[in-house]
Amino acid sequence: MNCNLYGQLLFLVKYLILGGSYEQGAFYGSFFHTHLHITNHKKSVDKPTAISPINLMPTLQLLDHFTKKGLEQFIYFSTQQTLGRIPSSIIGEDFLPKPLNNYGLTHLLGEQITSFYDNTTDAKCINVRLSNGYGAPVFQNTNCWWLVINDLCKIAFEKNKIQLLSDGSPQRDFIHVSDVCRAVEVLITSKDVLRWRDNVFHIASGNTLTILELAHEVKKVFDNRYQKDIPVILPNNVISEEPDKCKNIDKFVLSTKNMEHLGFRPTTDLIVGIEEMFSYLENREKNT
Repeated sequence: MNCNLYGQLLFLVKYLILGGSYEQGAFYGSFFHTHLHITNHKKSVDKPTAISPINLMPTLQLLDHFTKKGLEQFIYFSTQQTLGRIPSSIIGEDFLPKPLNNYGLTHLLGEQITSFYDNTTDAKCINVRLSNGYGAPVFQNTNCWWLVINDLCKIAFEKNKIQLLSDGSPQRDFIHVSDVCRAVEVLITSKDVLRWRDNVFHIASGNTLTILELAHEVKKVFDNRYQKDIPVILPNNVISEEPDKCKNIDKFVLSTKNMEHLGFRPTTDLIVGIEEMFSYLENREKNT
């Protein structure tokens, strides 16, 4: 994506969130081919009153304005958390969302706004449901440590241990940020997406791990890299001695059928991504 255009889009979203309007702003009358929309829904977790002014109204304003200006494509970044409680089966893009928290609810409302404009305008308005991203940040001051893999690598690197807050049974699908970027590029450049009847796309690896399995993968990379044997610690300070304890439990699988139809498949191996995180942490320590 053109860097100048990307910067304009970021400014535009911030401008709207702070209460600006198109009639007052420098973007009134501008034309955009594609709009990639990512909003800060985290605030809606603790402050439900922030849902409309911070998360929903900018989405509505952007779509209402630019679909009248000939916008061809709108990509709304949503989340797997819109789905709610997921059964142990293959979860297709047509799975009925039933969010269990404000974060998921907020994104689902954003999806519904996006789908409304997909159905009622000539623009192709897409909902992207992202699983759990991870990877080294581009900018040093980026707060990416709430991401599960990033956090586990950071704890292992700084404390020579991995401390879990649960028994490790929760399941997650993890996808590297480079694969997320490639997926978005496919959505922007593919001609097929404009003709695709569905407007929901899962950006995921299609591979589900328990947190316990993931923790032991991080431990394995750390042990080999630094020639140390660090513990994986469960609640009540119990050390996990069974890395395969959850290996054979039934798991959900996020279907990526729609992205595969467009020719996209993730390519970054989990171990490679974990190694990259430790390389980043090493370089950050040297430069501080």
